[in-house]
Amino acid sequence: MTETDPRRHIPRTDRLLADPRLRAASTGVGQARVRAAVRAAQDRARSGVIAPGAVLEEALALLPGRAGAIRPVLNATGVVVHTNLGRAPLSPTAVEAVVRAAGYATVEYDVASGRRGPRGAAVLDALSAVLPGDARALVLNNGAAALLLAVTAVAGPGREVVVSRGELVEIGDGFRLPDLMASAGARLREVGTTNRTRLADYAGAVGPDTGCIVRIHPSNFRVDGFVGTPDVEELTGLGVPVVVDIGSGLLAPDPALPEEPDATTALRRGASLVTASGDKLLGGPQAGLVLGDPDLVERLRRHPMARALRVDKLTLAALEATLREATVPVTAYRTADPDTLRARADVLAQRVGGRVRRHDGVVGGGGAPGVVLPGWAVAVPADLAGPLRAGDPPVVGRVVDGELLLDLRCVPEDQDRTLARQVEAVLSP
Repeated sequence: MTETDPRRHIPRTDRLLADPRLRAASTGVGQARVRAAVRAAQDRARSGVIAPGAVLEEALALLPGRAGAIRPVLNATGVVVHTNLGRAPLSPTAVEAVVRAAGYATVEYDVASGRRGPRGAAVLDALSAVLPGDARALVLNNGAAALLLAVTAVAGPGREVVVSRGELVEIGDGFRLPDLMASAGARLREVGTTNRTRLADYAGAVGPDTGCIVRIHPSNFRVDGFVGTPDVEELTGLGVPVVVDIGSGLLAPDPALPEEPDATTALRRGASLVTASGDKLLGGPQAGLVLGDPDLVERLRRHPMARALRVDKLTLAALEATLREATVPVTAYRTADPDTLRARADVLAQRVGGRVRRHDGVVGGGGAPGVVLPGWAVAVPADLAGPLRAGDPPVVGRVVDGELLLDLRCVPEDQDRTLARQVEAVLSP
């Protein structure tokens, strides 16, 4: 090891163990666990994963009670709905609502009568208020749960679910929607081809054993060229319920996302039920929405599986606040002004000695594939990526062409200085 080798600056074990925070931690988890965390952090520094100056913070993060815990992150990737970083960030109003609901709360209690009340009534009212006609809503724990319950309750075990081959998608981490629907006991009846499915294909498959037709928006990829599929309105004339999974949670048309399906349009065109996510483009907590025909929604609500898939009070509180917000963070980040982003990037680059370069953001989270969000990023050396991730808060950027790109699109503007300090800290540990 040479005199200039940065590993010479890795703190000694005795100095680290003398830190007040590690001494305090040893009283709770034991000296042996603290020493193990210190050794693991030192090993990460020796292998170059983190900077020597980050060893103490890394050891603290590895201790039981903090290891694997959910920590706030500065998302400098330019990906608005980042699945690995928790998808949609909640608005301050939604966060406040979660805190208020954290104790005893009126989840199923009517304070006027002193008796049990309907669960999550305010959320359901807020959803119904933005839906067309007499459409009703049900809230479950995620989008996959919404589709699972819809197929289970509408089609029933042993009956056929008609679905286009071009919509048999994988939603991530190896989970596939056809497997999900089959787990409900339904028999899948595949029609059409990968790129084209005609109305006649659906009509030829519908029969006495048909429980429903399912339309799935392939939101995490796009097929161009010789493609085609019938409109929802055409499918409703085949005499069976039509369940439309729009995925991203867009409740109404958005001119900025002309190809992204929305719940209002699908319902107006005759969909029996629409299933969607409560986070992603809607910008709320993870949840699954079932929207549509009042009788079918009530059938789903009374199904035994609904009890296992229902959401807790914190989700209900956050979702209600999100629905009543004028603008949520996801929408603000997605529509951020490129000139404003450039000005913020200029300030950061000057402070940390980086270079401003063009960097287009994306919606992410399986929504609006192909939509480009014009923006800018600050390029710094790629070897800063690891130390920045090890900071507190961690900063997550993108390594492209040998540079680490820090895109401020999804960083709250009042956190720009925090991000700059993190970069300065790893540049001069």
